[in-house]
Amino acid sequence: MTRPGEDRARPGVLPRGVCLLPFLLLAVGIVLDVGTPRDISAAACFSAAPIVAAALLSLRGTVLVGLAACAADLAVLAHHGLLTDRGAYSDWVSVATMAALAVVLNRVLHRRDMRLRSVSGIAAAVQHAVLPQPPPRIGALRIAARYEAAQTDAQLGGDLYAVQDTPYGVRCLIGDVRGKGMGAVEAVTVVLGAFRDGAHREPTLTGLAQWIEQTLLRELAQREGLDQVEDFTTAVLAEIPRPGDRVRLVNRGHPAPLLLLEGAVRPLEPSRPALPLGLAPLGTDSTPVDTVAFPQGAGLLLYTDGVTEARDMSGTFYDPVGRLTGQRLRGPDELLAVVVADVHRHTRGRIGDDMALLALTHTGPTRTTRTTRPS
Repeated sequence: MTRPGEDRARPGVLPRGVCLLPFLLLAVGIVLDVGTPRDISAAACFSAAPIVAAALLSLRGTVLVGLAACAADLAVLAHHGLLTDRGAYSDWVSVATMAALAVVLNRVLHRRDMRLRSVSGIAAAVQHAVLPQPPPRIGALRIAARYEAAQTDAQLGGDLYAVQDTPYGVRCLIGDVRGKGMGAVEAVTVVLGAFRDGAHREPTLTGLAQWIEQTLLRELAQREGLDQVEDFTTAVLAEIPRPGDRVRLVNRGHPAPLLLLEGAVRPLEPSRPALPLGLAPLGTDSTPVDTVAFPQGAGLLLYTDGVTEARDMSGTFYDPVGRLTGQRLRGPDELLAVVVADVHRHTRGRIGDDMALLALTHTGPTRTTRTTRPS
């Protein structure tokens, strides 16, 4: 039984076959030394094997490869009758030295891996705290959300989503903070906090957008980590009032949501463009609210531009409308799974930007007994 952090192979980001490389080097060294004249040495293979093992295997594996390399070099010397030749031992000393260095290197890499795992774990915990999963169902709506980081070890970025059940209906937010580093993460917390507070305060979707914008502008002016020019936020606010048969949308410079119904996919473009959140001082027009039907069986997909800006090897952007047209998906979880898997196929796993996705489907009223509230 292996100890924590002492797996037979180093963290499973590499195919298992790659971990056989040290043993392959040992085998090649033995074949070369045995099959060539005695004045030709393959000690370089024996020296390389433990160094490669240090990067790929655990401490135990590295020690075993190092011992095997020293033993193989001695066996080759015996095969050529050089055990009594003092000069031939220089190769063996080199192999033994590299084996010892490999053990030290393995420990250094192990400590680095542990630090990376700790940082990744903290980042994942922060992400779950900042972007908690929405409830799977609210009334007639089934809901699912997903966050895909562009880098494997990165768990936090500028993409965001949120869902709130309010007296005015179910309100949703999808957004993308422009900016990088901790400033973007800080802006995410500001936008999400403003949305969660304002969603219950503001009776209109326009008022909610203004609430978030005013909060963001105030924080931009007060916090040194936020840039008043760079850290604006593109966003879509959606409101589905009860009984859930229509959707109100406010789009602030964000990719248009998609309405899916019976295999058809319709982009819900805004009736009039609006500036992203945080850029209100640059414009004076009020934000339009667009209302569309949301019949039973329909799905709504909100996403950030990491989806539409994903490119294949030829540079072609991913087209969610064309890729989803004709597909009849049974629920929000299946919809997100299909989209994420399709983006990975389109890019061959080389995603250049984070993706946040939020999906809702109108399934009709639940069959549970409903309690009548006093009017």
